[in-house]
Amino acid sequence: MSKLYDRGSATDEREQFRQEFAAQQSQLEYQHRSRSRWGIGILAAVLLLLLIIGGGACGTYNSLYGKREVVKQRWSNVDVNLERRADLIPNLVNTVKGYTKHEEQVFGEIAQARSRLMNPQAAPQDKIAANAQMDTALSRLLVIAENYPDLKASGQYKNLMTQLEGTENRIGVARQDYNQSVVDYNTSRGHFPGVIFANMFGFQREEEFRAEPSKREVPPVNF
Repeated sequence: MSKLYDRGSATDEREQFRQEFAAQQSQLEYQHRSRSRWGIGILAAVLLLLLIIGGGACGTYNSLYGKREVVKQRWSNVDVNLERRADLIPNLVNTVKGYTKHEEQVFGEIAQARSRLMNPQAAPQDKIAANAQMDTALSRLLVIAENYPDLKASGQYKNLMTQLEGTENRIGVARQDYNQSVVDYNTSRGHFPGVIFANMFGFQREEEFRAEPSKREVPPVNF
């Protein structure tokens, strides 16, 4: 009777052990699956975040690249008109020289500014500075011309002034278009988080083409 009792007790203990072991294994498997699900969830979240950041970076790059190309194209329009005006200057200078021989300083300043404007390697800001120098020298030249009625009455001078005035108007329009594109580009570049990607991709801020109020127009010449 005692032996039967011992066998039954041993059988119960083994069964209990198996159940506990199975429960432990089940718990371990559940924990493993939970950790796997958490790992997959974190990996998916990271991949989604990278996808969002990558999409934002691509979108920002494409947008800024397009806007910067517009800035370059509109600067080309400004540059063409600046060079057209620079092409008119030598004839104007030679016409004025025919009436006065004592303004070499002004002629020299005009020649220097024209050389800077015609430099194909010059950056936009360098040409803007050269244009300001040209404005100043040209204003002085036209003031000098005011002292020579015969010069002002000459057909060549009048024709040159008409061409110069038309070019100045085209420069003004081109400069306005350029400045609008610069503002649009700089605004897009400065918005968050675009500014982060702009710095990352090397999109530098562009400067507007500003002229001093007193130098925005050629002084009027009364014929």
